[in-house]
Amino acid sequence: MITKRPVSDHQVRVTFSMPAGMWADSIHLVGDFNNWNTSATPLRLDDSGWHASVDLDADRAYHYRYLVDGSEWHNDWHADCYEPNEYGGDNSVVLTSLFALGTRRRIASSAD
Repeated sequence: MITKRPVSDHQVRVTFSMPAGMWADSIHLVGDFNNWNTSATPLRLDDSGWHASVDLDADRAYHYRYLVDGSEWHNDWHADCYEPNEYGGDNSVVLTSLFALGTRRRIASSAD
């Protein structure tokens, strides 16, 4: 799940969350905003679930996935949209438009 709120005219704070029932020792947020670094952005576990917040530039689309226990890739089923990746799967995408905060839309894939 993702929640967004503007922190300035040029940045949006995005909180990425996974459910508390997700059995894992570690979950990392991995995406183009951290150069797909598999250890740069760990999610923290509390009673409500796993969470990480990242300040991102506004009016952009960012690709990301979750890496569970260093070996299992998961998409965010609450992402704004999905786009194919070079490995035959899809990446989750978060949109940081200041005008569309709180809305969800689907980007048409190149196959449409």
